[in-house]
Formats: sequence, C-alpha cells, structure tokens
Amino acid sequence: MSHGMVRASELVTESEVALLRRALLEWGGPARCSDQLAVGMGFDGREDLLQQCGRLRNALGQDAPLGAADWARTLLAAEIVFVSDLAGSGVEWRTTTGRDDESTIRTLRVIQRKLARVVSPYYGKTPSA
Repeated sequence: MSHGMVRASELVTESEVALLRRALLEWGGPARCSDQLAVGMGFDGREDLLQQCGRLRNALGQDAPLGAADWARTLLAAEIVFVSDLAGSGVEWRTTTGRDDESTIRTLRVIQRKLARVVSPYYGKTPSA
C-alpha cells in the first residue's frame, strides 16, 4: 500500500471483486437512488453516483489503486443496493444479478471484514475524498 491507495488484489479475491463490480452496476439498472441517498453515500448526487460507479467498476476491473473514501463508497453502495428494496435491487437481486441472497450476504460479510482496516476512518461518517 502506498499513500493510502490500495489495489483490489491486495484486499479481496477475484470473486469478491466480481460481486462488488456487479453491485455497482445495479445502480444503473433496477436500483432507484435519490440525490439525498447518493449524497449520504459520499457522492455529489444521483448522477455523480452513476458516473462514479462506472469509474469504480473500471478501477476494480483493472486492479487500479483506490483510496479509502472510494473503498468506503464502493462498500456502502454494494451493501445498500443488495439489501434495500426501496432504493436498491432488494428482492429483485437474484433476478437481476443471478446471485442468490445467501451466498451474496456471506461474500459481503467476508468483504466487510477484509475492508475494515481501509474503510475504518469512515465508520459513522459520509465517505468523502
């Protein structure tokens, strides 16, 4: 790790990266994010969330280094889009991603543990650069 920037390969497995990338993609599909929720997740609004999810997906796919705020935004966006039926994919998760809830939550818990030391500055705070 250099200057607080960390590559996905230093933290998580390829299958865990695949889950994060798929979760970020959901924001451009069935998920319905308000500007207020996007701001709470550390984005400038809904449009910024959509743009940044694309950037974060690409960075994860290319194993590019990400800072703590980006890791926190990625994790929070994945958590919300998976669980929330009001704003995220919710009950449609399996239909839209092909991933069942049980394996998704198990994988998400592993990711949460692995990212804990990187995202800890943002516990209880809005992730911002």
